[in-house]
This record gives sequence, structure tokens and C-alpha cells, in this order.
Amino acid sequence: MKINNFLELKDFQKIIVENEKIELDDALLARIEASFQFLKEFSKNKVIYGVNTGFGPMAQFKINDEDKHQLQYNLIRSHSSGIGNPLPAEEVKACMLARLNTLSLGNSGVHQSVVNLLKELINRDVTPLIFEHGGVGASGDLVQLAHLALVLIGEGEVFYKGERKSTKEVFAIEGLEPIQVEIREGLALMNGTSVMSGIGIVNAYKANQLTDISIQLSCAINEIVQAYDDHLSEALNGTKRHYGQQKVAERMRAHLADSKLIRKREDHLYTHFEEQEKVFKDKVQEYYSLRCVPQILGPVLDTLEYTEKVLENEINSANDNPIINVEDQHVYHGGNFHGDYISLEMDKLKLVVTKLTMLAERQLNYLLNSKINEILPPFVNLGKLGFNFGMQGVQFTATSTTAESQMLSNSMYVHSIPNNNDNQDIVSMGTNAAVICRKVIENAFEVLTIEAITIVQAIEYLGYQDKVSSSTKKLYDEIRKIIPAFSDDMVMYPYLEKVKKYLKTM
Repeated sequence: MKINNFLELKDFQKIIVENEKIELDDALLARIEASFQFLKEFSKNKVIYGVNTGFGPMAQFKINDEDKHQLQYNLIRSHSSGIGNPLPAEEVKACMLARLNTLSLGNSGVHQSVVNLLKELINRDVTPLIFEHGGVGASGDLVQLAHLALVLIGEGEVFYKGERKSTKEVFAIEGLEPIQVEIREGLALMNGTSVMSGIGIVNAYKANQLTDISIQLSCAINEIVQAYDDHLSEALNGTKRHYGQQKVAERMRAHLADSKLIRKREDHLYTHFEEQEKVFKDKVQEYYSLRCVPQILGPVLDTLEYTEKVLENEINSANDNPIINVEDQHVYHGGNFHGDYISLEMDKLKLVVTKLTMLAERQLNYLLNSKINEILPPFVNLGKLGFNFGMQGVQFTATSTTAESQMLSNSMYVHSIPNNNDNQDIVSMGTNAAVICRKVIENAFEVLTIEAITIVQAIEYLGYQDKVSSSTKKLYDEIRKIIPAFSDDMVMYPYLEKVKKYLKTM
């Protein structure tokens, strides 16, 4: 893929998920060179933050010309201070691509060697060691991006072919040369929102997967209880003017189009009414977790769509400081590195993913509780009641995992703590928000895994394999390849891991 100007999220998917290689367009390189040459000339007799001044609250200190390059190395090394778990390779790759893209806009004054080396690291699957903890998201992802910059100057560590190695060793193997600081390469690499954005892009991709799976599982449960189709109808959902709700209902109708189990109300409850009937044999309406799926997952879909728009805007924006404007022949000082846009979206995304998880947990409970579904044995137990346990054990896992997500859904966006000698007196906590959102997403996959296995067991018990929709039958068949129908109790955790892995590839 040739990169020139605007990157879409689907481009990230091709590069990060499908491992497509990238090239840099000549116009992009020319734009970077023009920005670099302008800043080199413009900064000679002027005070430019981060070029000939200290950083943060020490910006009042002038830096001698002979120390300017060392200043950038000092900044990178001193801020390579992250700790905790390393970020997953897919997130780091997304971060590098986001950083490459924003530096390519020609508003950063960096040398071409920066983007060329970033390109090589992406194409060769060399993953810089970047830690989860460190950034407050105000001057961008300072600490995490310092670890990226550290690798670009040939120091620090990387993951290479499944092993953690020194950057120097891997560069020697791959024949790569570290960058040499020319003007402000350290600050340009470190000021920005590329880590929170990179994690956010991966989060959005996975949240899309979760939404698709949740819709499919919700359809399957409606089949199991032989629900009426009017709560999915275009007529009903069209009276609510929300795109997400209407889209979810539409997708559910498509999934259930060839189901032999979904019923029409006019064929049952609208055909007769006898005065002497005091208690109806058929349920007039289903529980909310079955009947209100479009209204519950609709906001998830709408939120996700807006989050993707914000992420796309951010990765195609100049988000460091100062901003170099060749057209105006000027350097503007400001705060484009502040991460509030991404922080807020990650908070919103984890909220809706938690709600999706809560929906799955309630649907699971419905299937497991024979007193409310009235068609399945307790815990969908295909063995001997009292002697075997069915899905009883895994419900505890689903409940505790859902509870954790509920707690993690407290906002990071409003948890600013001033730091940096109060220079950064209000911060975004955007990277923290993105990392916690990722945890909530991972939890959702686990709960949906348990729900999916339970659905398949329920279909088994009812003998509905030839009556469910083709969409549900495919899900049934794929999960049965992983976990056989069981009546005897067995150790579940290996099957949970395998089904979770399958769901992530759907």
C-alpha cells in the first residue's frame, strides 16, 4: 500500500491485521523535506520551543547551539520510563503507523529518515518495547512514544520473531541504521496522541467484531425460545429515529431470514381470543434481554461509528507541538498533542462494550435459569440433574468478568491529575482510557464465549439443529468442532480458550 495523505481505518486493518506492506509516496517525502528545510532556516535566530529551549516548565531555559542535538537525546532517554505489561504487537504497529502518518503531513519539521525507519520497522515486524503505564495524555503519549523514539535512535529493546531482543542486535541482523537527530526529531516523535490512537484503532476493530457476535447470539436465543418477529420488524424499529437501532434490527432480520423457529404474532396470539382464558400458555412478550436487542445494541453501533470517525480524524491530524506551517512561513505554538478527543471516545466505547457484556450475561442467565425460560433443564444440563452440573460452573466466570467490566467503566476522561510542576495542569489520561477499554473488550469476548457454548448446548437439548437459521447453524457447527456435546462433567477452561480464539476470527 502506498501512503500519501489520508489513511482510513480500513487501511490500518490491511496493514495491522492482514500484514500488507507499505510504501511512501514521493509527494509525501517531498512534503516532509520542505517542512524540514523550512524549520532549519526559520529557527536560526528565533526562540522555538523544543529546538533551542528546554521542555515543559523548563522551556524558559535557552539551549546553546552546540547542545541542541544532545538535548533531543536527553529527552528521549529520560522519558523512556514506562513500566507494566508491554503493549501487544498489533497495538504498537498501529501506533507506529499513526505516528508515521501524522509526521508525514509536513507540520513537524522532521528529517525523512524518521518516516523511512518507521516504514521499515512496520514492514519487517520489528516491534518496539512500549509499556502500558507511563502516559497521562497531555503532551501526548510522552513516555510511551519515548520508548518508540528510543528504538529509532538504536537503543532500547524490541520484539523480533517472538523474542525480546536489544534494538542494536536486531538492527544489525536487519541491516537497519538508527536515525540521527537533526533539529527536533525527539520532541516530534514524543509529542502526540499516536499510542492512544493506535490502541484505540485496535479497540474499535475488536468492538466491531463483538457487536457482530452479540447480534448473532441474540438471534440464536430468539430462535431457541421461538420468539415473535415483530420486535425485529422494520415497521416497529422505523418508529424510533436512531440509525443504530434500525441497523441492528435489519441485521437480525437478515440472520433470521431462513429460520423455522421465529414466529409471527398474527399466526398465534392474533388468531383467537377466548373469554374464559385467564392465563395464556404462550408468552405475550419476551424478557427485555431478548426483545430489546435493537434498542440495547443500537447505541453500541452508533457510538462505535462516531468513535471510528474521531480516531480517523486524529490519525490524519498534526498532533505535536509546535506546528510547522510551510505555507504561512510560520511556527505555531499550542496544544494539539492533548488527548481529550481519544480519551473521551475510549471511555464511551468501554461503556457500550460493558453494556453489550451485560446483555450477554443476562441472556446467559435466561438460558441457565429453567424457572424463567421454562423450556431447558437447569444450567442447560444434558446429564443427570443433581449429579451433573452442565454450565453451572462457567456462569460464575461470566458473572465475575461482567462485574469487573462494570467497575472498569468508570471514566478516565474526568480523572485528571496535574503534574510536571503543574505545567500540565489538566490532562486527558487518554492512554490509560485506551488500555482499560482494551481490557473491557477482552472481558466481553470471554463472556460471549460462555454464552455461545451455552446456546449450542441448548440447541442440542431441544434438537433444533435443522430448524435454526443457516447463520445460527454455521455457528453451531463451528463450535461443535471445538467442543463436543457433553452430558458428563469435564474441565472447561481449555474449551473456553479455543472458542474465544474462534470468536476473534469470525
